[in-house]
Amino acid sequence: MSEVSSPEFLDETAQKALLRLARETIEAFLNGRPLPRIEDYALPPEVVQRLKTERRGAFVTLKGGGALRGCIGRILDDLPLAEVVQRMAIAAATEDPRFPRVLPEELPLLEIEISVLTPPRRVKDLSEIQVGRHGLIVRRGWNSGLLLPQVPVEQGWNRDQFLAYTCLKAGLPPGAWRDPNTVIEAFEAQVFSEADFKDQA
Repeated sequence: MSEVSSPEFLDETAQKALLRLARETIEAFLNGRPLPRIEDYALPPEVVQRLKTERRGAFVTLKGGGALRGCIGRILDDLPLAEVVQRMAIAAATEDPRFPRVLPEELPLLEIEISVLTPPRRVKDLSEIQVGRHGLIVRRGWNSGLLLPQVPVEQGWNRDQFLAYTCLKAGLPPGAWRDPNTVIEAFEAQVFSEADFKDQA
């Protein structure tokens, strides 16, 4: 579980609420039931208010047996965080082109991870990029690609490798990050998963 500095930081109550919301949203969607509402959970009013009004980008990742099963997100911060998590949870389960659609009976076997993003900012000096802290977005022309901050840590990449693989994700040559016409942006993410709270269940 990673943390970013206040005011972006979500406390444990908000984290657990979003994880519950993601799981119950996928379960309801796959079974054709009405989607849950964050305001129906027994949460402090200030937590509900924050999750219903604060506009943030977020990714929802599904893992099965430690392997990726789906991951979809949005960078834009034009929707309330609770709504983003619900939309991305459904998308991760049903729209990731790399994987077949999640089946209802499969959901209990999956672990949900959420990455809540800070607004991206343009990188002016590559030395600003810290592996393990920053996620990257690479853009050139119509091409763009994003990798979350946990990816290079999981893969054991250094900064140059992180930049190269983000370029590949954008459909660009691995050395495109050296091109002055390539825009590089960095962001931070607060990453939390159901595994973080298993001992509290």
